[in-house]
Amino acid sequence: MILQDAFTVEPWNLHETHLDLDLLAQTESVFALANGHVGWRANLDEGEPHALPGSYLNGVYETRPLPYAESAYGLPETGQEIINITNGKLIRLFVDDEPFDVRSGELRSHERLLDFRSGVLTRRAEWVSPAGRPVRVSSVRLVSFTQRAVAAICYEVEPVDSQARIAVQSELLTNEQLPSADADPRVAAALEDPLSGEYYDATGTAAVLVHRTKRSGLRVGAAMEHLIDCPAPVRAESRSFGDGGLVTAAAVLAPGPLGTGIRGLRTGDQPQQLTRHGSPAAALRHPDHAGHERHASPAHHHLRVRPPYPRAG
Repeated sequence: MILQDAFTVEPWNLHETHLDLDLLAQTESVFALANGHVGWRANLDEGEPHALPGSYLNGVYETRPLPYAESAYGLPETGQEIINITNGKLIRLFVDDEPFDVRSGELRSHERLLDFRSGVLTRRAEWVSPAGRPVRVSSVRLVSFTQRAVAAICYEVEPVDSQARIAVQSELLTNEQLPSADADPRVAAALEDPLSGEYYDATGTAAVLVHRTKRSGLRVGAAMEHLIDCPAPVRAESRSFGDGGLVTAAAVLAPGPLGTGIRGLRTGDQPQQLTRHGSPAAALRHPDHAGHERHASPAHHHLRVRPPYPRAG
């Protein structure tokens, strides 16, 4: 039973009508998206505030030692922990150099809707910066049911009543700082920064990162590519470094829609399939991965929905 007044009762939808920061931990879970291979917790696009950042890839884990005061026969020497992979859902917005943050300025409206039929999470917000610039922000997020290692975000920005300098910064981030979940400091130390960088690159509106887990030896690659549509001239640039990649698009916009920027994320955990030459980026450029709508096919086409059980008697 949902008791919070932020949620409404609707068929096939989970609808949050306003943002309650006290419920972030719960909403990050109930609005999460996954397809059995890639999983994204429903953190806000801008990354903060958050309760627990979460980006997961099935089968990617790290080992940690299990020390004992005394050794004994049969005691396991190592344990396994699921770890965060590269965070590919960060999109930071700057309005006249002011970062979009729901805790600052004025948040006039904010709603999120998860459509269980299509598997798509939609977010809409209207925000006024501390300097008094109002903007409308909307995003559509999904993980693909047709290409299991692909996720996508459609992000739109619209100045409301005056011209504004808009910058959208799309980011890949590895070894993101997490709140400690274990009271044992030895466990926290063993799982701190579990991914070691092997390769990074950025060109055009794309960025690639390849890492390997330090103990279990699993290689993980992440890449992002962007399609930018804007009525005004856009200056776009990209860069990458050991634990991150950035693609920034900036424009001066009059009131009216910016258009759409589409980002795809390709991940892989099979060392024999993921080379140091950026196979995630090559996969993103494959024709089958082009376009946000292609991956937004209804979930019921891929999940068998059983009919209701007949009533007894």
